[in-house]
Amino acid sequence: MSTSSSPSCRASHVGSLLRPKALFDQRGLFETGQCSLNDLREVEDAAIRDAVGLQLALGIKPITDGEFRRGMFFEGVFDVLEGMQFMPERPISEFKEYIPHIGMMKSAGVLSDKTIFCSGKIRRTRPLYVEQFKYLASLVEPEDVKNLKITVCSPSWFHQRHGSDMTYDRSVYQDDDAYFDDLGIAYRAEFKELYDLGCRNVQIDDPTFCFFCSGVVTAKMREMGVNPDVLLDTYIRAINVCTRDRPADMNLALHLCRGNFMGAHFCEGDYEPIASRVFKNIDVDTFYLEFDNTRSGGFAPLRFMPETKNVVLGLITTKHGDLEDVDLLRTRLRDAVNVMVEDGQLKTVEYAMSRLAISPQCGFASVWQGNPLTEEDQRNKLELVAKTAKEIWESA
Repeated sequence: MSTSSSPSCRASHVGSLLRPKALFDQRGLFETGQCSLNDLREVEDAAIRDAVGLQLALGIKPITDGEFRRGMFFEGVFDVLEGMQFMPERPISEFKEYIPHIGMMKSAGVLSDKTIFCSGKIRRTRPLYVEQFKYLASLVEPEDVKNLKITVCSPSWFHQRHGSDMTYDRSVYQDDDAYFDDLGIAYRAEFKELYDLGCRNVQIDDPTFCFFCSGVVTAKMREMGVNPDVLLDTYIRAINVCTRDRPADMNLALHLCRGNFMGAHFCEGDYEPIASRVFKNIDVDTFYLEFDNTRSGGFAPLRFMPETKNVVLGLITTKHGDLEDVDLLRTRLRDAVNVMVEDGQLKTVEYAMSRLAISPQCGFASVWQGNPLTEEDQRNKLELVAKTAKEIWESA
């Protein structure tokens, strides 16, 4: 992997961590207006220090701040960019029903939901995560700054909710390309400033691509007059305009997520329907992929993975506290390697192993309330990732 070739660096995690009790309680007070942002920040600072210490102790890399300053994983982008308007109660009819949780909300009689609408020209007039990275960097030795990671939501996040017709004001942007081009400018400016501060790892979290893995979802798209093949290409391009022209030593990763709201998933189906186009055409260095259960499908789609890409196999679930069996993890990794070598693009087992790492399939807390695990469960999961990586790569 790009950060190091040592066995410990084969142990990774997606980004978010459970809020420790002190932070969980303080966040609850903040959400109900019972404490100030400054009060919250003090508790966040302490929690982030502890989270960094945990990752350093376990040999987990890249290191994140646990997303402890966010209420939800996607915060800090669209709510910061100029041209974006917060809408506290947008009619549910203006959300795309082919997105599974939107369909469920509509069936349940929900009339509206909060969202963001692009009502003006998109501009990055202030940093998104620069201050968060500065604090994170202050907690490690200078030589470890290159091992830090910032996570950011996908540029398609609100577009997948509202589609090409209701995401942006048509008097501002005439089509999706124009909208995503300006988003790309903003993302690239953020990545450049982070790079100048020493950041070498950025991960884009994308819960959109996996919707195209579901025949139920794509059939609903067609029923509603949306061509899923065209929309998939739109979202591939959206990523690429954000990641282009990056420095050669900046690792851009993409996490393909199936949903992780307090342990709940939103879609099913393996990567087969999208694998060739996504793996070959998206301009990132690393893919974080979910393979924690049968819902995620098998490893066959990995035959499309180009030999230049890194792959982090999400074999350990964050949706419950039960620990996976190390021998089974070893077997599953071997199965993935066999696909990549015997059926795929990679020449040798040794080379395949050099491009692989393992991790939990998703974060432990995409929202501040977290998943149905305890902090002890989380530590056990991370220890399992580190132990398994050490055993596998030291014996490889």
